[in-house]
Amino acid sequence: MKFVPSQLAYFLQSGTARRNLRTLQRYFAFLILLILLNSVLFHVLMLAEGQRHSWLTGLYWTLTVMTTLGFGDITFQSDIGRVFSVVVLLSGVIFLLVVLPFTFIQFFYAPWLEAQSRNRAPRELPEETRDHVILTSFDPVALALMQRLKSHARNAYLVESDPKTALDLFDQGYRVVLGDRDDVETYRRMRADQAAMVVATGDDFQNTTVAFTVREVAPNVPIIAFARAPESVDILELAGSSHVLELTKMLGRSLSRRALGGDVRANVIGRFGELLLAEAPVLGTPIAGKRLAESRVREATGLTVVGLWERGKFQLPHPNTLISPTTVLVLAGSEEQLTKFMELTAIYSVFEAPVLILGGGRVGRAVADALAEREIPYVIIEKDPSRIHPGRPYVQGSAADIETLEKAGIRESPTVMVTTNDDEVNIYLTIYVRKLRPDIQIVSRATLERSVPALHRAGADFVMSYASMGANAIFNVLEQDDVVMLAEGLDVFRYPVTDELVGRTLAESKIRAETGCSVVAIERPEGTIINPPPDMPLPPPPAELILIGSTEGERAFLRKYGKPAKPE
Repeated sequence: MKFVPSQLAYFLQSGTARRNLRTLQRYFAFLILLILLNSVLFHVLMLAEGQRHSWLTGLYWTLTVMTTLGFGDITFQSDIGRVFSVVVLLSGVIFLLVVLPFTFIQFFYAPWLEAQSRNRAPRELPEETRDHVILTSFDPVALALMQRLKSHARNAYLVESDPKTALDLFDQGYRVVLGDRDDVETYRRMRADQAAMVVATGDDFQNTTVAFTVREVAPNVPIIAFARAPESVDILELAGSSHVLELTKMLGRSLSRRALGGDVRANVIGRFGELLLAEAPVLGTPIAGKRLAESRVREATGLTVVGLWERGKFQLPHPNTLISPTTVLVLAGSEEQLTKFMELTAIYSVFEAPVLILGGGRVGRAVADALAEREIPYVIIEKDPSRIHPGRPYVQGSAADIETLEKAGIRESPTVMVTTNDDEVNIYLTIYVRKLRPDIQIVSRATLERSVPALHRAGADFVMSYASMGANAIFNVLEQDDVVMLAEGLDVFRYPVTDELVGRTLAESKIRAETGCSVVAIERPEGTIINPPPDMPLPPPPAELILIGSTEGERAFLRKYGKPAKPE
């Protein structure tokens, strides 16, 4: 009961609630006047019959008749008195037994229950809350980030201004706080000054407002903001953002690294100090069709094959693994070793036909810019004339039209990049292109994580998720870590050598067998050991392992060895 006054005070703050209460007041005023009028008429008619009663008796009779409780101790003898009794009875049935319950329920009880229900969504975090992440938009990136933070024992709280949406998210199990994103008090109640980070993933205008507002409460807390337009980067930084991420540009570059084209046979996808990670398609080289042991990649170049892609599926290497023409090798080694590999393979088939980019939006243009830097020819297919920019090779038309695709060069192109922001359209185009060219490489963008498996089933060789890439970029800043997402669901990450591992060999540790992750390098103060042999004892701290594994493999590794402690 002690919460009723506070709930009532909050309920009365609503303009709708105040209007409803005014309606109820008018109704009760009318009802009281009706009761008083009936009481007065009761006295007039009783005096006409020669009966005298007190005013309290008149009120008693009126309420008894109107509520249909019945009467018998006080009755009229005349016909006019009986007619009056019927009128009072009917008015009571209508205004007390019919109108009153529905009016009360509609204008007070139902809104009160709704207010109580909405009040379940928290409006404030406990004072001791700290080192949490505050998210200001509920979108695919925020959803992917929350899942990742949960697996690393990090608390994340979402700001939501709409009470109904906040309650729905709360009922779904999300940590949500009801409040306006442009209100300083919202971030005070969320203990923003004690947070580990504030993340703004909305549009550029909303993100600017969030950064500017949060800075009033938390001058030293890192703020990550997404920028859709390049000109917004400076404005977001001026508003107080610590890190501004142009995610569309990042996604475009990541997609472009997977494209076949030019005379580059291996594309660097990650760098950890001296260690380089690269992907190399085997199409057109003598490696295609051989077993991994027969390819002799390590003997010829010093590189280690740490994984293989086969039409969107990643597998760990085994000596008997068959390398098909559609296989893409994931290589780990030094820059010198990678250069040697490219020198050995550059003499084989060079792709001169342009890469096709389906969609001329921000991601499509970012892919084009990245391909241009690598001097790989491309053609953008775009249906909307407003998206066609002068100075770029375009073909205007629908990517689902065979004539448009043939005009762009679908028959000769080595790679198609599917870059629209509609996952259903991407699935549609992927199926269509795969039917036209079973041998072509298809690289697709996904907005939602749940669309990734469908795109692979449709025939995409690689899929990069906008949500996963954004979550990974934010997580890297938060943890100040070097986690590289090779592709959807596949990461390279660091982990310090713990006391449990010191002195044991990689074979004895059974890291790969028990977690599915492979150690590709060991970083020591005196230098990096790339592709360490399985019989090498692990050195003591501050040595660090560099591992490659799936998202589930990384989680299994962290469950076994625990979350790494942050250095003092």
